[in-house]
Amino acid sequence: MNPVLKLLLEGGNLNTAQMAQVLNLSEADVNRQLDDLKKQRVLLGWSPVLNLSHEEAGTVRAVIEVRITPERGGGFNRLAERISRFDEVESCYLMSGGYDLLVFVEGASLQRVAAFVSEKLSTVEGVLSTATHFMLRSYKEQRFLLEGKTGDAERLKVTP
Repeated sequence: MNPVLKLLLEGGNLNTAQMAQVLNLSEADVNRQLDDLKKQRVLLGWSPVLNLSHEEAGTVRAVIEVRITPERGGGFNRLAERISRFDEVESCYLMSGGYDLLVFVEGASLQRVAAFVSEKLSTVEGVLSTATHFMLRSYKEQRFLLEGKTGDAERLKVTP
């Protein structure tokens, strides 16, 4: 794995000067590698990890299991790309198992997410069924614990 990319994943809050120091490179080299990663579409953007439970005007998030009919010659790709283009969709994954797509959705209210599912997602030709699960609380986001102790984590107890 590219060392700059690895450092981004492990120490995402470092600036380019700090990354250069850790990697024993010049800051210009780090910037050049970051530009290359962007051109190759490996690095698509920066996203902060937020604990939205502290915000009064939080958003409603849901996970939707979607069963779709694969198309001849294209499989699941065309439908997955079409569903991914909706503004409400945060992420969309092709899955194995009991459903085909796992879709993460965000909306201003429970009613808005429900309206998205009933009026937009479920009406897409090729969508067979949906199962919506509303997220009630987040405990960990992108490897960051959101609540609880912030220092050394308590070791999990192991029993024989």
